[in-house]
Amino acid sequence: MKKHDTLVKLHDDKYYILASSSYADDRVLTLNYGDTFGIFDRWGDIKQFGTCVQGIYHQGTRFLSDMELEINHYRPMLLSSNIKNENEMLSVDLTNPDISNEEDIVIPKGTLHISRSKFLQDGACHEMIVLYNYGSDTYETELEITFDADFRDIFEVRGMERKQRGKQQIPVIAAKNNVVLSYKGLDDIERQTNLHFDPTPAFIKENKVNYKIKIAPQKTYTINCTSVFSVQTEPVKFESYSEAFNKIKTGMEKSREMIADIFTDNEQFNNWINRSKNDLLSLLVQTPYGSYPYAGVPWYNTVFGRDGTFTALETLWVAPDIAKGVLLYQANRQATDHKPLQDAEPGKILHEIRSGEMAETAEIPFKLYYGSIDTTPLFIVLAGHYLKRTDDLATIKNIWDNILLALEWIRSFGDMDGDGFVEYERKAESGLANQGWKDSHDSISHENGDLASFPIALCEVQGYVYDAKKEAAYIAHRLGHYDMAEHLKTEAAGMKQKFNEVFWDEALGTYILALDGNKKPCRVVSSNVGHLLYSGIVTPERAMKTAHVLMRDDMFTGWGIRTLSSKEARYNPMSYHNGSVWPHDTAIGAYGLARYGLMQPALRIMQGLFDASLFIEQQRLPELFCGFASRRGESPTAYPVACSPQAWSVAAVFLLLQACLRITFDAHNKKLELYKPMLPDYIKHIRISNLRFANEVFELDFIRHEHDLGIQVVKKPAGWEIVAIK
Repeated sequence: MKKHDTLVKLHDDKYYILASSSYADDRVLTLNYGDTFGIFDRWGDIKQFGTCVQGIYHQGTRFLSDMELEINHYRPMLLSSNIKNENEMLSVDLTNPDISNEEDIVIPKGTLHISRSKFLQDGACHEMIVLYNYGSDTYETELEITFDADFRDIFEVRGMERKQRGKQQIPVIAAKNNVVLSYKGLDDIERQTNLHFDPTPAFIKENKVNYKIKIAPQKTYTINCTSVFSVQTEPVKFESYSEAFNKIKTGMEKSREMIADIFTDNEQFNNWINRSKNDLLSLLVQTPYGSYPYAGVPWYNTVFGRDGTFTALETLWVAPDIAKGVLLYQANRQATDHKPLQDAEPGKILHEIRSGEMAETAEIPFKLYYGSIDTTPLFIVLAGHYLKRTDDLATIKNIWDNILLALEWIRSFGDMDGDGFVEYERKAESGLANQGWKDSHDSISHENGDLASFPIALCEVQGYVYDAKKEAAYIAHRLGHYDMAEHLKTEAAGMKQKFNEVFWDEALGTYILALDGNKKPCRVVSSNVGHLLYSGIVTPERAMKTAHVLMRDDMFTGWGIRTLSSKEARYNPMSYHNGSVWPHDTAIGAYGLARYGLMQPALRIMQGLFDASLFIEQQRLPELFCGFASRRGESPTAYPVACSPQAWSVAAVFLLLQACLRITFDAHNKKLELYKPMLPDYIKHIRISNLRFANEVFELDFIRHEHDLGIQVVKKPAGWEIVAIK
């Protein structure tokens, strides 16, 4: 590709997170709760330096861009800081430096302990600051908190330039302990940050409060600061720190019941599972239709269709209620009209929903955006698998019309030229160019590196469509539409045959990445073929060959599967989609291998991601990491702007476990099947409890012996049969 072409494409890809947007090197800590997330430094402050991304964001807008604590005009010394295990709170330990007057040290270093605890809840940030005097004298000191709000849209913070902004209002001191910061946007919406301090400070100004503190030996002084973020001047209600935190704890206890409990004899593996479970719960948002997993913190803390669906599929066996919430939400946001600016067509399932000033003014097209080619068939796939897992026919009946509309979209709008394959091409220049899961501008190319022309038919999308037809056939049969079910089965079989004729490349030893707009094959080796194994569209003989390709050194790094082979022209291990490793993508490939009985490579991939987790902070697999080959004793190379936590990454461990246990549900016939399950070498015992079916639970024990795997059914719902095929 020529240099000037690259510049043009980068300009077109204006919604992408550039490497210059990195916040990872700024040593930050993140909190998230619903539509609100915060990026703080290690002191618990919000300071703008480097890439200027710190702040508290709510509904797509930064509502606090500065908040700093000082003691006697000194910045405290950092002792430690961390996010608690369940992601609910940021905890910071500080102490005073030597504090002196013109002649003497009046408070020796390390005398005052300053504890900061902050959490987010329902559009507010609650902070408790506690000073404890460990000295033998009474000390008088000042504590000052400065604050500001720039009300920048998240896309502005990420680097998009705007020709015009709304009007920043003059801060209002509403009371001796209350300041209101506000902004009137170009969308004519007023956004406010309402700060409340308790006890009342010594003085309060437009951007700071000051406390005069006298503290005796072994005594404490406590300050509570509450920041409430409102849109369209909603009524502000200040809750106490303890009231708000009790609500969080109660909600967490209830939500934990949603996901099955998994315990193994490997403590490090348990840490990975528990970290993943806590992260997933922190990303679940309650909607009118049930729980929906937001895609990731910080930049994707909102509804994404593809991410939500894959997360639901990865966790379906341990947490079916997530799938129900995703299905109902997507059905209620299904497109009904042609809207080119939104890439909307009747029957299409959403890609992304954004709030904030730039979404409201259509400066970005993502207020309600449909520019993805795969969410619509995946919606049907999830519906079928959800029905098999739960036998919840009432929910499926409720969305049956949506499933029919999605099938019609596949036939009419998805297959743009009537060749039997589903293609994409954006409908407006403001939309995304590439609309598969690898949606960066340069992710679909030919073997010489040239970018593919549009419209593009991705290989994995055909697999999703094949799977969608099979699952729709199952649903139709359950609903009594027998002729439709048979017709869909026939369509699926025909598609599988045609796909294997067109997309298989004997010289590559696997399937091509895509067909371009001229039906020319993109003959490159990519991780997309792992999704084909997942869908079942691959023939058994070709599954063996594809497995060999995926496990070669040019694809498998030791940590996971590269998105693009290191032999390809566009390979770059530091790129977003051309050679990096994505945990969800790797887990999907592992599950696909297990589906075809290829257990050894599946277990090897599982070990790779487990090993990677041991090197990564908190054992939290990020959105992606660089695709360099694993080096003994070293961690995977971080990708600078990877989201963490990211829903489909933290959910990967559950799909990997399902792959090795080969556990499937036939809820209608009350049968749970384990087909030749295997445990990896580093796990001898797994107990799965609170595995729910309606209001009843399974509890299963797996014990690996030298030549066998013992399975004990501790508890099961009434009438269920556990079938273990060894």
